[in-house]
Amino acid sequence: MNDDKAVTTATTTRLGEVIEGSTTEFRTHCYDLYQAPPLGSLVRCGDGDSTYGIVCDVATQSMDPSRTAIPRGRDSEDEEDVYLNNPQLTRLLYTQFQAVIVGHDDGPGIRRYLPPSPPRIHSFVYACSQEEVRAFSDSLDFLPILLSPSVNAQDDVIASFLRIAGACHQDSNGFLVNAGKTLATLMAGQLPRLNNVLRRISP
Repeated sequence: MNDDKAVTTATTTRLGEVIEGSTTEFRTHCYDLYQAPPLGSLVRCGDGDSTYGIVCDVATQSMDPSRTAIPRGRDSEDEEDVYLNNPQLTRLLYTQFQAVIVGHDDGPGIRRYLPPSPPRIHSFVYACSQEEVRAFSDSLDFLPILLSPSVNAQDDVIASFLRIAGACHQDSNGFLVNAGKTLATLMAGQLPRLNNVLRRISP
């Protein structure tokens, strides 16, 4: 059992709230339009025992499913003008993201496997700090979860996360080499796919 001490900081950014949750994933409604974290980012939800997830999908859409967005920029100089001339858009559209759950902490430390229960609806969701990303990625025991067929765009999510995590480690190259070796074991028999992922994480 991994007893790594959970790391949290007061400087992390609150992104939004959980609007759907299960023991394998959660969906977050962002407070601000277009302010979702990048694909592959590590996020944390809950102010007590936290649940960790990796962003696997981001979407912006209409608040009203029966009314899709329409073009508004024919006479605008640039995209920013569209929003300046139509300030109501920030109330008619919203951004959300889905995160696959890759771990949790139960007080004593970080567990890099699924939690016993899903995050609560309206739990606050935070962007993880570099320190949190480094601490969580000190072990790659959670990588098999990202290889699950239920995860959208698995290879892109894995590569994006490893690039982000690598930048948080002092020995970035050593971290990526170790990650490549771990993936080689997990993806045995899938050489073309493995090579494709490795090319995306190469410095």
